Amino acid sequence: MDRRTALSRVALILGGTIVGAEFFLTGCKPSDKELGTTLKFSQYDIDFLNEVAETIIPATDTPGAKEAKVGEFMNVFVNDCYDQKNQQIFLEGMKKINEISKQKYKENFMSLSPEQRKELLTELDKERKEYTSKKKSEDPTHYFTLIKQLTLLGYFSSEVGATKALRYVAIPGRYEGCIPYKKGDKAWAI
Repeated sequence: MDRRTALSRVALILGGTIVGAEFFLTGCKPSDKELGTTLKFSQYDIDFLNEVAETIIPATDTPGAKEAKVGEFMNVFVNDCYDQKNQQIFLEGMKKINEISKQKYKENFMSLSPEQRKELLTELDKERKEYTSKKKSEDPTHYFTLIKQLTLLGYFSSEVGATKALRYVAIPGRYEGCIPYKKGDKAWAI
């Protein structure tokens, strides 16, 4: 799957645009003025992001986001494609998830049960939707929007997501504009 297709699919799923997509699409690293600083994600941070992503896309009959190494993908994307403002929103969002977890469950996110994690992220997603519906153009992007976008983009553009969660043909044949859809079929990877 090429980058442009992956980004357009994730944007379609989320109903908007992907923050940092212009840098990702060009394949070039912009000047230091356009990007933020290089962040140092610890292994704990990457594991944390993998657990958040796994809660969003859990393993079922297909592999989950953790197997697709979405946390590592987020580390690279945030460093290479986000400007300093969005890097800061992303980092603060990671901290907020843990703070909310401690307030609600008296434990950090990594110590929660899968059911508690799902409940917490479902609440954050509702908060994100409400914020986005009232957001003015000059308002910053909600931190959970950034995390969810990167989870979906990282998963569906990974080999695991493209070949096991989507239908994938390595060498496509001729174009067929009308193929019957059977209920329950997977979407196609491009």
